[in-house]
Amino acid sequence: MSAGAWVSTSMPYLTAQRDGQPDAWSAELAGQGQRGGQRIVGAGEVAASGEVAELLGVAPGEAVVVRRRVMVLEDVPCELTDTYYPASIARGTRLAGTAKIPGGAVTLLAELGYTGVRVQEDVTARMPDEVEREALRTERGEPVLRLVRVTYDSTDRPIQADVMTMPAHRQRLRYEIEIEIGTGR
Repeated sequence: MSAGAWVSTSMPYLTAQRDGQPDAWSAELAGQGQRGGQRIVGAGEVAASGEVAELLGVAPGEAVVVRRRVMVLEDVPCELTDTYYPASIARGTRLAGTAKIPGGAVTLLAELGYTGVRVQEDVTARMPDEVEREALRTERGEPVLRLVRVTYDSTDRPIQADVMTMPAHRQRLRYEIEIEIGTGR
């Protein structure tokens, strides 16, 4: 991993923030003493691709809401993130717009009555396409990591699906797992 690499954990991105707290990305940056931000490059309703339909449990072609962002760390793009929501949850809300959401999207989801209780993540590595390579400013031959995260509510309904693409040489994904001893689970 190169200098200026980013170490990220998933937990902060799954928890609603208290009033006045920054979104998880801003808080994580500040906690690591780094500078960055995000650009929302598009938002609104789109037809669900086959993959997105499967992730959200909707029919292919059904309307979903997407927020497309470029995450930037120290003035360098470090992640392309497309976040999808069922239209029944996000239509007509700030999730469908390009304005920054105070406290982040997870906080807004909680305000709307949707709280994640389970997350499934899949991480794969591959070569980026030309659009991704240019957006992430990577060299030819540099692979990317693709993290797909689906957040489920207490009824096991998918409420959010994130598709993230990041330069492999600038990322480390950290997973911390707490095991309950003696509970039989």
